[in-house]
Amino acid sequence: MSVYVDDAVTLWRGERWAHLMADSLAELHAFAQQLGLPRRAFQDKTSGAHYDVTAALRERALALGALGISRHRDRERLRAVIRTAKAQGRGEHA
Repeated sequence: MSVYVDDAVTLWRGERWAHLMADSLAELHAFAQQLGLPRRAFQDKTSGAHYDVTAALRERALALGALGISRHRDRERLRAVIRTAKAQGRGEHA
């Protein structure tokens, strides 16, 4: 099982944001807790179960063992991670 964090690409409120995703929801929530993210920050959406993290928090996630995935270099892997996150979103919980 793995936890993934994509590139910090979304600019919002003056910061770059990335998505924290995982192979399982249990792993995702446990890792988010290690990062100090409250459960209320969980995005349980049909577009994909994830936590939004700032670029700085993305670096901390990488240091804790999350696998970085790039929208430019790891397209197939990213698509697979997003498929899993979508299946987890809104109650399907694969």
